[in-house]
Order: sequence, then C-alpha cells, then structure tokens
Amino acid sequence: MTTTTATTSVEVAYESGEEYVVRIGDHEVRTDQPRESGGHDLGPSPVELLVASMAACTAFYAGRFLDRHGESRHGLAVTAEYRTASDPLARVAEVYLAVRVPRGMSERRKAALLAVVQHCTVHNTLRRAPEIVIELNEVES
Repeated sequence: MTTTTATTSVEVAYESGEEYVVRIGDHEVRTDQPRESGGHDLGPSPVELLVASMAACTAFYAGRFLDRHGESRHGLAVTAEYRTASDPLARVAEVYLAVRVPRGMSERRKAALLAVVQHCTVHNTLRRAPEIVIELNEVES
C-alpha cells in the first residue's frame, strides 16, 4: 500500500534568455544555463539543482543520524560530482557523493550512517521513479 501526503506546488516562470525563476512556497531560485549552452550562468542549471538536491538530502539525513547518536554535526558536508551522458537520452549517468563526517566515528557507526543516507527521500524517488504527467495549458490573454 502506498501512502501519499498533500500535493506541493512549484512554479517555474520564464524570466529572459535561458533564465527561469523557480518559486517554491516563499522561496525563489533562479536557474540558467552555462554560457556554452546559450545562457548567462546567472544561476545553477536544472541538472545542477537535481544533483544539489541529492547532496542536500544526504546531508539532512546524515545530520539527523548524527544527532540521534550523540555525534556533532560540526564539519558535516556533502560534496557531489556528476557525469552526464546522452546515450541516447540526455541524462545524469553517475553521481558521486562524498560525505564528510566527524573524525573518530567507529566503522560500525559509519556503516550505519552510510545505510541511512542511501535511503534519503531524493534517492528513493530516483530509485522508484514517480509517475510524470505533463499537460499543456494555453496562456490566458
């Protein structure tokens, strides 16, 4: 049985060139394309935001794990590197996440932390892809 929660809305609106404004609740994020892709590099690309979401989710889960086990979050960081492919679909082919954790953690605790961060919400979503429905709506005059 699948449990669902309330629907959350995100709006992305054209700004200029290859720049878009993403509105999520009370927050705004600007996206753009790199100069070599016709943009002005005024913000992260959508692909960079995808990878950043994976890293941020990993950091969140790691932080919660550290709290539960009485470890400090001091120095906690996640670095992400990714490789793209176009064989035949343009996509992110590989993501490497490096989680920086406090010095002195036991190997057993590190293994448990690794198991936890591998199941963050973003990773789970990518492993079990959601149904994606796209519809076209005409602009109102």
